[in-house]
Amino acid sequence: MATVEPIYDRVVALAGLLQALAQVRRVADTGEANEDILATCIDSLFRFDARTTADVYGGLENVRPGLLLLRDYLSGANRDEQLARLSLAVMQLERRFVRDTSMTDRVRRGLQEIQFQAEREGPTHPEVLAPIGQLYAKTLSTLRPRVLVQGNPHYLGQPAVVAEVRAALLAAVRSAVLWRQRGGSLWDLALQRRRMLAAVDAHLG
Repeated sequence: MATVEPIYDRVVALAGLLQALAQVRRVADTGEANEDILATCIDSLFRFDARTTADVYGGLENVRPGLLLLRDYLSGANRDEQLARLSLAVMQLERRFVRDTSMTDRVRRGLQEIQFQAEREGPTHPEVLAPIGQLYAKTLSTLRPRVLVQGNPHYLGQPAVVAEVRAALLAAVRSAVLWRQRGGSLWDLALQRRRMLAAVDAHLG
């Protein structure tokens, strides 16, 4: 069986991170997410034992929005500084999170407790997003420095919107963990940009 070059897996995980953070920004700015993309992000939190990187997102097609964002970033077509800043903050948060094994266990157990509700109600149901947001607030949100999300104060003052933002942030951290597990590092963005872009283009066809 042919092996997949690790960089092909890494760009999928990085695309998952970017599309989760794009939803964070969209919800913070407008109060509304793209429900299909958000569903992919939240579903990834419950795919504990996925066989492949793409399976974490329910298939490669589901991470296409993130691959397009990554292609634009790597090619220089779109320099979204806010998205880049959020991505770096989440990558730094992931490093602190995985070193705290007690916290990682708490998050996994918490997600396992929410999983049945997600399967019954759907991943974007408010009664699913609320406990995920609470889980983030009680765990990763306590790590310093915190990930700061800017947006419209009108929406960021609404508990349901805050829960949605936190749930999407947790999905972004999950993708960051996956990216590291596949051998990703910040050096990739500096030294392997052309190879990453070729891998993204191969996935996009």
